[in-house]
Amino acid sequence: MTTVDEYIGGLPDDVRPIVEKIRRTIHTMVPDAEETMSYGMPTITLNGRYLMYFAGWKKHIAIYPLPAGDADFERDIAPYRAAKGTVRFPLGKPVPDDLVERLIALLVAQRS
Repeated sequence: MTTVDEYIGGLPDDVRPIVEKIRRTIHTMVPDAEETMSYGMPTITLNGRYLMYFAGWKKHIAIYPLPAGDADFERDIAPYRAAKGTVRFPLGKPVPDDLVERLIALLVAQRS
């Protein structure tokens, strides 16, 4: 796949709307962001530098990297932390939109 649209179009029907919503949230919060594909995943860039990756998998939606945050953020993200730099939201459970927004805001603040 060479475009984010192709990637998302190839996702299973139960995963596609969730990934599309995350994509819309990113572009709402970071209107100057651009998209590309890297490592086989949708990649968001800002000012020519990567900001984040997101991907739909068989059992979860993942966002990389996981930004550093305050104690409240760390507590809230803990149930979704899969590795030091990865967050996984399991399919079949609602994705916490407010947490995704906080994650995006932290990534933008730390990359600016």
